[in-house]
Amino acid sequence: MSVTLFDLSNKVALVTGGTHGLGQAMAIGLGKAGAKLVINGASSQEKLNNAVAEYKTLGLEAYGYLFDVTDEKQVIENLNRIETEVGAIDILVNNAGIIKRTPLEDMEVSDFEQVLKVDLVSPFIMSKHVVKGMIKRKAGKIINICSMMSELGRNTVGAYAAAKGGLKMLTRNMATEWAKHNIQINGIGPGYFATSQTAPIRVDGHPFNDFIIGRTPAGRWGDPADLQGAVVFLSSKASDFVNGQIIYVDGGILATIGKPSNED
Repeated sequence: MSVTLFDLSNKVALVTGGTHGLGQAMAIGLGKAGAKLVINGASSQEKLNNAVAEYKTLGLEAYGYLFDVTDEKQVIENLNRIETEVGAIDILVNNAGIIKRTPLEDMEVSDFEQVLKVDLVSPFIMSKHVVKGMIKRKAGKIINICSMMSELGRNTVGAYAAAKGGLKMLTRNMATEWAKHNIQINGIGPGYFATSQTAPIRVDGHPFNDFIIGRTPAGRWGDPADLQGAVVFLSSKASDFVNGQIIYVDGGILATIGKPSNED
């Protein structure tokens, strides 16, 4: 199989929430495959600048834009800037997201709505405006970052699960409407990954660490770099007839009911 199937040279890839964590890992994968990186952040210009500088130290071409992906006006303004300053967007990775861990009976409606707005509404806003150029060019890739919570429930993450379950179905409906324009819209569902956020619970003897390692057939937490193959595949010519699918990068968790506690 020719490596050119996975070559992203001269492609412009926009990754929302690409200043850290899994978004940063996926962006690095896209950059190493040849893509020009456009990184979105919303928290601070300093954090965005530092992230862009970090990409550049890896020899990647990267640009940063600070805007709120839930604000349609800001989205339109910045997409116009990106197209003028960097180029037309070939690949959109809707990665920005939040989670609020609160039992549903205690959760404020405003918090529930905020999670839905960031995790579900913002991918709609971003895709709605990026896809218009893709339709004109008859080519494009949109990747929505879903979750295992697109399939499963878990205590205290009801808002997040509702949003990610909705994002799975939004992905399928985007494919239903836009596949005819030679645009591929798919999702990635990460499992449990070793990030700075999970560091406090990834210690030997911690109940949740033991649970995840025992529950995952691969027997380990994911490394953020484990997501790079999936995102490059879904961004490249190799996936030109793949549409409306969610690829779960989870070490096999969703494939199994689990194992008894006394099983090796």
